Amino acid sequence: MFVIVGASLGSYVWWKHPQYRMENNSHVQFKAMVICTGMHLLLLMFEILACNNLETEMHSWILVFIPLMFMSLLSIGICIWAVKNERSFEMEFFCSVNILQFIFLALRLDKYIDWSWVIVFIPVWIVMCTALIGVLYAIILAIILVKSPDIVPQHRRGNVSSAVGYSFLVVPLLIFEVLLANRLDGDNHFKYTAITVPLFVSLITMICLSFGAKGGNQWWFGMRKDFCLFVLGVCPFLQEYGNISYSLHKNRQNQEPATNTDYIKKYKPPDHSKVVVPVISIETPD
Repeated sequence: MFVIVGASLGSYVWWKHPQYRMENNSHVQFKAMVICTGMHLLLLMFEILACNNLETEMHSWILVFIPLMFMSLLSIGICIWAVKNERSFEMEFFCSVNILQFIFLALRLDKYIDWSWVIVFIPVWIVMCTALIGVLYAIILAIILVKSPDIVPQHRRGNVSSAVGYSFLVVPLLIFEVLLANRLDGDNHFKYTAITVPLFVSLITMICLSFGAKGGNQWWFGMRKDFCLFVLGVCPFLQEYGNISYSLHKNRQNQEPATNTDYIKKYKPPDHSKVVVPVISIETPD
């Protein structure tokens, strides 16, 4: 509902005010919003078909998974377009690498294949092994940068935070998939509420990582600016309270009175040697 309403308002502003189309990178951002809306509509179609089939069992699962398969094929071209235009493509990348997994799930649920669930999840194991290699690389890089004295502390903290975040994202997700595959094959008898606990950890980590993610689209809801700037513009009192700086001072009783020599050391006379040059515009006639 948020996606549909946001895209509708953005499209209305786009067609109602043609002058806004000349802004920097507006065409690329509007196309990205349209593409994202189409992907969410396909995902919504799959969810409706899945819920209907779970209740009535009127359709085959291959028919239910058709929107996801089409979404995965479409995501390959979208990923190429996103790389070319420097846009984010997390959901599209996830769909494009899992197209074979969607096919295996549909065939297994329709009982066209009688494989164990561990074999059905082979595409997921391949993706997760690649993700684990990336996590190990991030951890090793963070350890190297922590030991390096030439790195800016801000970059060092950023690499450590990324390594910790990716670890809490990938490792619990892999544990959830292993427990789920064993539960479906009957190798364990854990409750599904216990099995999904690692999944909740991964989802919470993903939410936390999304707050520091770059990118975004300024055409959602027709805002045409960054969300934080839009909120500050709508609520001016946030600018007043948000720009206040706080500092902790010791109690005056615990502070020693400053001497005259300290005041002389801290006082610096103004520098009058600098010459102020008037601003001259070359466009002004003589």
